[in-house]
Amino acid sequence: MTSYRRASDLPQVIPVFPLDGALLLPGGDLPLRIFEPRYLNMVDDVMAGDRMIGMIQTRAGGERERPNLCAVGCAGRITSFNETSDGAYLITLTGVCRFAVGEELSSRLPYRQVRAAFTAFAEDLEDGGDDLGAFDRKRFARALKTYLNRRELDIDWETAESAPLESLVTSLSMGLPFATVEKQALLEAPTLEARCEALTTLLEIDALEDDGDEPHSMQ
Repeated sequence: MTSYRRASDLPQVIPVFPLDGALLLPGGDLPLRIFEPRYLNMVDDVMAGDRMIGMIQTRAGGERERPNLCAVGCAGRITSFNETSDGAYLITLTGVCRFAVGEELSSRLPYRQVRAAFTAFAEDLEDGGDDLGAFDRKRFARALKTYLNRRELDIDWETAESAPLESLVTSLSMGLPFATVEKQALLEAPTLEARCEALTTLLEIDALEDDGDEPHSMQ
């Protein structure tokens, strides 16, 4: 997908796109419609360079136009680009590597930039390798079916059952309607096994809730 093989190959400074509920994980594809002028400017700039954007959620505090950023985001590379008749951009970001947010740069640019520390997440650049032999796949499948049935959602089960577990977990983590704090917990899970476990737990928690209850959050 890219020439990035080591954390040191990645750019030290990246623009960030704060967007709650929009989770990007390494290897996942996130379609976005860009229409705000500052982010159109951002896309123009990165398309002329390394095409890298850091997707990140926000946390409490800060100003409305400049909210506080979560401690961890995921850098993605623009792998698809189209412009609509009304001037919006339709892009696809493909997740490359998670990063810890360092210093935010002072700049006259209309969008935000941070120093990104990728070293702690260097394994994101490797091709699989996590040992999932101990993971309870039957428990995961049972929890997923219960969750989808309860919310009257459906997936292509034939495709899901034949897909590699990593791809399936990435797709579900990004696509299912979890709360911001839950999406962040999935992002920050240190290993694929930990993310599988966290996703399974979220699915099981949902099954325990009454329809009128507020969703629980992972702390």
